Amino acid sequence: MSGRAVGQARAPIAAAHLLQDAWWTLPLTVVVVLGSFIVYSTWAAFQNAHYFIAPYLSPFYSPCLYRSCRHPSFAFGLADIHLPVIGLLSPAFLILAGPGVFRLTCYYYRKAYYRSFWLAPVACAVRDVKSGYSGETRFPLILQNFHRYAWYVAVLFIVMLTWDALLAFRFPNGFGIGVGTIVMWINVVLLAAYTFSCHSCRHVCGGYVDVFSKAPVRYRVWHFVTRLNERHPMYAWLSLLSVGLTDLYIRLLSMGIIRDLRII
Repeated sequence: MSGRAVGQARAPIAAAHLLQDAWWTLPLTVVVVLGSFIVYSTWAAFQNAHYFIAPYLSPFYSPCLYRSCRHPSFAFGLADIHLPVIGLLSPAFLILAGPGVFRLTCYYYRKAYYRSFWLAPVACAVRDVKSGYSGETRFPLILQNFHRYAWYVAVLFIVMLTWDALLAFRFPNGFGIGVGTIVMWINVVLLAAYTFSCHSCRHVCGGYVDVFSKAPVRYRVWHFVTRLNERHPMYAWLSLLSVGLTDLYIRLLSMGIIRDLRII
């Protein structure tokens, strides 16, 4: 059976079969929301300030591994180790690189920004902006296959953010709960839901098991993750908003623009 060679353009879609509705609204929304997050997170990383106010640490700066951090994640710090990138720029750049690569290579986000930023393909029944198609078989898109390894890195960040959320109960005068505590825990839950609903997580849990009857525990875990995976796009957007809003909330507290409401 013969097939079309990779890179060979398909026949143009006849005008009578093109979409006539406002198909562009979804790609435009993705450009606005995702573009706004990229601009804000990059700006926040360059600031290298206003990311901590006891007991809250911004997720953009966690873990903070340099002793010059206002809130080092480990008591010993890394002051005796030469890490010029962290010292000269901002610890947020190395921290954003881990989760950032995970999102960049995410199966859902690929579809979102391929259609919205690259317009390739724009949507079903819409003329392609560019001719030819090579898929993800060439550099640099072939690097998208590292997503399965980026998932393990993302899990480590979930552990660190959970630890930060636990520390958010420890106020200078003792145990307490503030609005910031709740904000940080909502962020952790949404990020965990996004991370563990990932297709790579589903595969790790049981996607490569041939006979589920011989692995009942693996099947139950796989089935649970599959249910999460059905809502993966929703968790992708909610977690994106939550991590940005959490940083913004802590930043405004640190700058003295707003005050944290102490519940307990």
